[in-house]
Amino acid sequence: MGCCGDDGDDGEILQPLTHSDDPNTSNRHPSAAVDGSVAEPDAVISPMNSNFSALACSDTLRAILERLPLLDLARAACVSRLWRLVASDREIQTGAFKAPWKLKAVVGNPSSGSFWRDNSLNRFAISHRLARGDSVASLAVMDIKRLNNMMSDHGIYSRERLLIPLSKPDLLINGTCYIELDACAKREVAVLYLEGIPDKKLNCILNRVTSDQGKRRIIESLRRSMQVDDGTAQYYLSLSNGDPRAALTEFSEDLTWERQVGLA
Repeated sequence: MGCCGDDGDDGEILQPLTHSDDPNTSNRHPSAAVDGSVAEPDAVISPMNSNFSALACSDTLRAILERLPLLDLARAACVSRLWRLVASDREIQTGAFKAPWKLKAVVGNPSSGSFWRDNSLNRFAISHRLARGDSVASLAVMDIKRLNNMMSDHGIYSRERLLIPLSKPDLLINGTCYIELDACAKREVAVLYLEGIPDKKLNCILNRVTSDQGKRRIIESLRRSMQVDDGTAQYYLSLSNGDPRAALTEFSEDLTWERQVGLA
């Protein structure tokens, strides 16, 4: 039984360290024997064989782990089942995620626990609602195509917003980020809304990928990229089950085959 009154298997692996009564060994390294040879493994001090029973107390572990950075927190989760249980606590993970950037809050639940393993600047993005006249060139942001899963500039016409890579960490200070799985970008990011809170109408549109309007815009984008008519663009979109990127790949493979057999 741990010091908090919790029953568990982790307490059984905590064995007291064997001490020697010989005063000549008091100043020796714990792993060294009297004759200078290496001692048995059970004489090596570690969290698993020391008499530091507090390491089996969930409350004490929580007080320690909540002060660790995200990478060390992930390492601590590999020590034992108890440590993993404490290190996987949502409040601890969120605190470690926010700490380096001095975020005020993180809203939303990620689709995978691996989201919390990386809190680099690449994990964040700014939501920019597209307006008439916007283009990738006018936004003048590097890596915008990579972040939004765009193969060409025409992809901007099939979206209601773009994710802008965050280049100024100061924007995150006292800010609130929303964990979102962007359907167009096909990635999960912590989104910062400079205008305040997310637009509910925009979120509804973003999640309605299969709507008629969304399909129309995707077809228009494909038509411009492929330089074909609407029917051809719609045909390749249907072959790819609605994935524009796969449709372009399929179209490119067909063009290559036509050139090889002399049809193009």
